Amino acid sequence: MFVDETIIKLIAGKGGDGCTSFRREKYIPMGGPDGGNGGKGGDIIIEVDKNLKTLIDLRYKKIVKAEKGTNGKGSSRNGANALDIILKVPEGTTIYNMDNNLVVRDLKKDKERIIVAHGGRGGRGNKAFATHSEPAPKFSELGAPGEEVVIRCELKVMADVGLIGMPSVGKSTLLSLISGANPKIGAYHFTTLNPNLGVVKLRENRSFVMADLPGLIEGAHEGLGLGLQFLRHAMRTKILAHVIDMGAFEGRNPIEDYEKIRIEIEAYSDKLKNKKEIIIANKMDLKNAEENLKKFKETYPNLPIFEISALNKEGFEPLLNSLADLLENLPEEELYEEQDYESYRIYKFENERPYTIKKDGDVWVLEGKEIEELFKMTRFTEDEAVLRFARKLKGMGVEEELERLGAQRGDEVQILDYIFEFKE
Repeated sequence: MFVDETIIKLIAGKGGDGCTSFRREKYIPMGGPDGGNGGKGGDIIIEVDKNLKTLIDLRYKKIVKAEKGTNGKGSSRNGANALDIILKVPEGTTIYNMDNNLVVRDLKKDKERIIVAHGGRGGRGNKAFATHSEPAPKFSELGAPGEEVVIRCELKVMADVGLIGMPSVGKSTLLSLISGANPKIGAYHFTTLNPNLGVVKLRENRSFVMADLPGLIEGAHEGLGLGLQFLRHAMRTKILAHVIDMGAFEGRNPIEDYEKIRIEIEAYSDKLKNKKEIIIANKMDLKNAEENLKKFKETYPNLPIFEISALNKEGFEPLLNSLADLLENLPEEELYEEQDYESYRIYKFENERPYTIKKDGDVWVLEGKEIEELFKMTRFTEDEAVLRFARKLKGMGVEEELERLGAQRGDEVQILDYIFEFKE
């Protein structure tokens, strides 16, 4: 089964909890703190494997969850880090964050990898908080939660040349004759349901990858037929090779066929419509082909046209040599613009506070990744940990900002699902 899109929820591992502990030895009645730190939670990593051709392995993984780090222990024993989870994807897979639909990474090279969900850091044990002014802290941290993210993996096949055209114009037959690919060939429309890749090898060690893409119909850019699947995979190609049935075997009009395809391409993407294109005039062995080709050239005099007959295996050499020459001179093209990437829009704290405060009825709601993580890592069963949490909030300017917004002592302040009283 060919799968080129899937959605998965990733939950990285929580960090292990730090330990609150003191040395207890027979002749050392006042032993110092010796609580160890918790281990780091497992990351979830996506890595490219060139041997994969589909996202089938991820199709049924609706939720992927990494393990928690081991808790710290007494006698200064730190917890072990949890193992990372590695998910394998084919070359040409784009990872999107479903929260904002921005690109996390476009993965194109074998072994390329990215940490999509980071494991939480381990909580510090009380030994880590010991200072000259506070040599025996009686608190430790809980482990930080791991990141949770819902991603969409979208495969766009890696090919230099994309064979495009209406159904049954001979794309699959052509690919099978010029490469080692074995696409399904039949005397009916939509024989090709998935992209087929083949390596075309020429003399002087020249070669390129060609893709036979599912046939187009009108309305493809809106999802009709196999249109969206075709158009998606065409995005990575450097050259669009329009295969046209110049013999009009099924009563088609070659000019109308070409124009319908151009309409769908232009409606889908500016990048796609501006790609280098050539025309492959197939079925030139049919009696109407020469007359149809003449009319086509009169209508489109500036398009490069190559005449072939897949049936008679004629015209392949000039076509393939020209494609190889064109590819040598075409620069590498980035599929996405800088502003399409999530990293381009990372929230920066230089000119803004790392939190927001809003009033919901009578409750002041405090939100922000930094504050929420601090809250989740605080042991509210330990008095010193609670005091440290309050000091941290004050140091971040939360108390000052609440007063500026009009909060009064005794008002309720909410962080996540917990409500506190705003007081001295």
